[in-house]
Amino acid sequence: MIPRSVRLARSARTPPPPAPRNLARLPQSTRHESTLDPAAALGAAAGVLRRRKFRLRTGDGWVSAEKGYRRELGNLVFHLALLALLCSVALGGLFGYKANRLLVSGTSFANTVTALDEFHPGRLVSSSDLQPFTMTLNRFTASYVTSGPTRGQPLSFNAYMSYSAQPGAAVRHDNLRVNHPINVDGVRVFIIGHGYAPVFKVSDGTGKVVFDQPVPFIAVNTSGLTSQGVVKVPDAHPDQLGFAGVFLPTAVDAGGVLESDFPAPLNPRVSLISYKGNLGMDSGPPQSVYTLNTAGLTQLPLAPRPLAAGQSIKLPGGAGTLTFTGYRQWISLAITYDPGQLPALICGLAALAGLLLSFFVRRRRVFVRAYPGPDGQTVVDVGGLARSDPAGGFDEEFTGLTAALRAASAGSPRTDPPRTQIPSLTTTTEGKSD
Repeated sequence: MIPRSVRLARSARTPPPPAPRNLARLPQSTRHESTLDPAAALGAAAGVLRRRKFRLRTGDGWVSAEKGYRRELGNLVFHLALLALLCSVALGGLFGYKANRLLVSGTSFANTVTALDEFHPGRLVSSSDLQPFTMTLNRFTASYVTSGPTRGQPLSFNAYMSYSAQPGAAVRHDNLRVNHPINVDGVRVFIIGHGYAPVFKVSDGTGKVVFDQPVPFIAVNTSGLTSQGVVKVPDAHPDQLGFAGVFLPTAVDAGGVLESDFPAPLNPRVSLISYKGNLGMDSGPPQSVYTLNTAGLTQLPLAPRPLAAGQSIKLPGGAGTLTFTGYRQWISLAITYDPGQLPALICGLAALAGLLLSFFVRRRRVFVRAYPGPDGQTVVDVGGLARSDPAGGFDEEFTGLTAALRAASAGSPRTDPPRTQIPSLTTTTEGKSD
């Protein structure tokens, strides 16, 4: 790129070449006669070419013009923009990061590594580089198609959020929707999913309430949002308790089997299998909150039954009581920070502009010679060639240009010296290339 840029700068300062002696040999040529003397005819031709932004060079009895240097400029811009685009991608890969966070309605989180469910930093990103914003899900609503072949398909997701860019900053409110992210201090937060978090209240064998909170269940199908999840109660006595089951937003009986018929919570039910024993959470590797390790557990002899909101099950053997108190909704957030995104967009637009410039601009030259004819008239020869014309069009341009030159050279013979003299054997460069 650097050598090509140097050559372009040199060629932009180099004047057009002298006019050939025989213009009829060029790909485009024409001849007409003028009543003006040769010097005036060349002056009129130079004026026409100058107004059309040709760069000019004049000599003894001729005018040379050239146009279209910006074609090579567009080619260079295109390749330099591609190089800058790669640098922008590298910038995002080094200093950007991506993260995910599941957020239950009514809860908040801060943009710290420990508060994120997944965190994928760039090569040069540390935990101290994260923007210190906080975000709260105040309320979430979803609407679905209620009839027809697309019944159950989502129509809209609306997450009503509150957030502040940093501790002590003003709290702002926004409606987070699909493809309408929230931008906080350069970080974009997208909604990529949602589900249900049943709320359970658990009392252990001593009658003490040891668990009272929502538990996110993960959807296993999209048609009815049937969701699976587990409840772990490590603080229960005399035995730790665990539950695994499903949540059905719209429970219906399908041949003796409960399933969800619609993703909206029209008839919410939850069904659980109960366990007691050692959950294995006090030692060993960390466990997933969405799975239950039953190796150290004993299933309680209690047939699972669907529970509506407010209903309870009493665990056998005095192990305790579980109450399904209701549900909340949760959303899954994708958090992305990419400092190279805006530079990449600018580079992409620059590459497109350079490509269009290199496609639509033609490098072309026009030469004019004027000399006395045998009948006393001035003979004006015009020739032209396009150094690059893959799309065509120079024929029409040359035809229009020669018509303008013929009209400019029309007039009456003059005996006084012309007002515009063409310097003999001198070189000037005027106008700008396009």
